[in-house]
Amino acid sequence: MPGADTPTSRRHSYGTVVLAAFALVAAGDLAALALGSDAGHTLLKPLLMPLLAAYVVLRQGPPLLTAALLFGWGGDVLLLGDADPLFLAGMGSFAVGHLCYLVLFRRHGENHAPARGTFVVATYACALIVTVALLWSDLPSDMRIPVAGYSLLLTAMAFGATTLGLTAAAGGGLFLLSDTLIATDVADWPQAPRPDFWIMLTYLAAQTLLTRGVLTCARTGTLTNGSAPERR
Repeated sequence: MPGADTPTSRRHSYGTVVLAAFALVAAGDLAALALGSDAGHTLLKPLLMPLLAAYVVLRQGPPLLTAALLFGWGGDVLLLGDADPLFLAGMGSFAVGHLCYLVLFRRHGENHAPARGTFVVATYACALIVTVALLWSDLPSDMRIPVAGYSLLLTAMAFGATTLGLTAAAGGGLFLLSDTLIATDVADWPQAPRPDFWIMLTYLAAQTLLTRGVLTCARTGTLTNGSAPERR
C-alpha cells in the first residue's frame, strides 16, 4: 500500500540519511583540504567510503560493490601516512578494489559493438602507454614497476566501467584522472594549488558515479545479485 512502512521503505529512508551524511562529510573533507586543514582531512577522510558502502548495503547493492568501496577505504586510510610502505600497501588495497569492480563489470556489463569496443580499448591503451612513458623516468626507481602494474589494472577497471553505461564510465575515467594526479605528485611534477583537493574531488566523484552506475543497473534489472530484481 502507498505510504506503508515496509522493510524496503525503511531501508530506503535510512539510505537517504546515510547518503546525506556522506555528502556532508565529503563537503567537509573538501573544505578542510581547500583550507589546508590536515587535521580536518585526517578526521573526515576515513568516514567517507564506509558511509557510501553502508548506503550500498541499505539499497541491497551487489556485495562486490560494497567490497570495492571498503578496499577503497583501506587505501584511503593507508595513504594518510607518508611512508613508502604505507603508500604501497594503500595502492595494493585500491588494486583489490579495482579487481572487485572488474569482476562486477565482467559478470554484468553489456557487450558493445566490436568497432566501438576497439575504439575505447585503443583510447585507454594510448592513455596508459603515454602516461607511464612520461612518468617513468621521474618516478623513484622502486616505485616504477608497482606504479606501472597498478596503472594497468586501473586502466582496465576504467575501461570495464564503460560496459555499465555513461555514469559508471565517467566514474572510471575520473578514478583514472585522480590516481594520475597522485602519480604526478610522486614523480615530483609541478602541481596545481592545493593538489590534494583536486585529487580528492575527482576521487569522490569517481566512487559516487561508479556506485550510482552500478545501483542504477541493479534497479533496472540489468544487474542482480544472482536473483530476480527487487520489485518496487
